[in-house]
Amino acid sequence: MSLIFSMATFALVASITPGPVNIVALSAGARYGFRATLRHVGGATLGFVLLLVLMGLGLHEVLQRWPGLTRVVQLAGVAFLLYMAWKLAMDNGELGDRDEGRAPSMFHGALMQWLNPKAWLACVAGMGAFVADGEASLVWQFAAIYLVICYLSVGCWAYAGSFLRIWLGNPATMRLFNRAMAVLLVASAVYLLLP
Repeated sequence: MSLIFSMATFALVASITPGPVNIVALSAGARYGFRATLRHVGGATLGFVLLLVLMGLGLHEVLQRWPGLTRVVQLAGVAFLLYMAWKLAMDNGELGDRDEGRAPSMFHGALMQWLNPKAWLACVAGMGAFVADGEASLVWQFAAIYLVICYLSVGCWAYAGSFLRIWLGNPATMRLFNRAMAVLLVASAVYLLLP
């Protein structure tokens, strides 16, 4: 039971803390509402859990053999974060349910996790801490725990954003909020480039 509690605690800390995926969930919740943002939440969760399972089943060994691949993923992640920041900064701030189709998609959420160095670090650290011997049953158990906790954690950020929607009712305020979120994404990208 203590192993399950430890896995759940690790998953909660890694999932609920601020990061690029959560910043996008917050912003999308404010812009498009909670329901439309659930696609992003689901995609981010499934993308992360897939990465976690693959890491547990041996992807970490591939990265150890080819460390340059890790740098490529990191640079792609930084480029993607900068792209997302640019999109947020250029948003016109108009709210409305008619734009729900433009909310971040499930694929977008999954791709963000695969290009998110925080997700890669959480996978490597989590698997190293709880499944160092590569036992498949523990990999799947950890993945199941993470599935629930990650979904709820990213969902909390989306819900918080939808709650902020009340105070972001006019385009000028929404533009200011989006630009603040863009600055946070740029800061995340710069942080990832530091040694």
